[in-house]
Amino acid sequence: MGLKVIGSGFGRTGTMSTKMALEELGFGPCHHMTEVMGSPDQPAFWSAFVEGRDVDWTEVFADYNSQVDFPGAAVWPQLIAAFPDAKVVHTERPEDEWWASYSKTIGKFWLHHKSIPAPPQLLDLFANMDELLRNRVFGGIDRENSIKAYRRNNEAVRATVPADKLLVFTPSHGWEPLCSFLEVPAPARPFPRSNARDEFWALFGGEPVDT
Repeated sequence: MGLKVIGSGFGRTGTMSTKMALEELGFGPCHHMTEVMGSPDQPAFWSAFVEGRDVDWTEVFADYNSQVDFPGAAVWPQLIAAFPDAKVVHTERPEDEWWASYSKTIGKFWLHHKSIPAPPQLLDLFANMDELLRNRVFGGIDRENSIKAYRRNNEAVRATVPADKLLVFTPSHGWEPLCSFLEVPAPARPFPRSNARDEFWALFGGEPVDT
C-alpha cells in the first residue's frame, strides 16, 4: 500500500467521520489514533519518533491507504515528503467550535491520562502522545496556546500544499467535494457521522470527572 490521502487537520475537526468516508470510498484502511491504540506495532513507531530516532514513514503506513487525525496530522510535512503523489485532505472547522470540542475531549484527556486505567503499552503510548502533541504541537493545554497552534497549522497547510493537491474540508460539506477531489463516484448513502463527545470517551472507559 502507501498513502494516497494525507489528513493534515487536527483532531476534533471531523476526522473520524472523514476516516469512515475514505474507507467507504476505497481509500482504506485509514490510519487514525484509534488505529494506533488498537495496533500491536504502531506505538513503537511513534515512540521512536518522539525519541528522535529515524523513522521510515513508508514502513509506518505500509498497511494504510489514507491517514487522518493525530498522530499523523502532527507530521504531515514529513508525510508529504514521503508520499509525494498523495493528495491532502485538510479537515477544519471554526476556531471557537474546534476549541469547544477539543477542550472537552483531547484537551481534557491530557489532564487525566495518567489516571486512566489502561494496559502498559497504552500508558506508554499516552506518554509519547503527551510529549508529541501537548508539548511539541500545542505548547500547553490552555485555550490561547491551543488555538494558536490550531491556527498556525491551518495557515501552514495552505501555504505549503499546492492548491491542486489540497482540499480544505469539513464533513458537513458532504460527499461531493471529497469525491470530486479524489475523482471517485459519490455513494448514495448519507455521509458518515461519528465521534461525538461520548464516543470519544467510550474509548477510554468513560469521561473522567473533574475534581
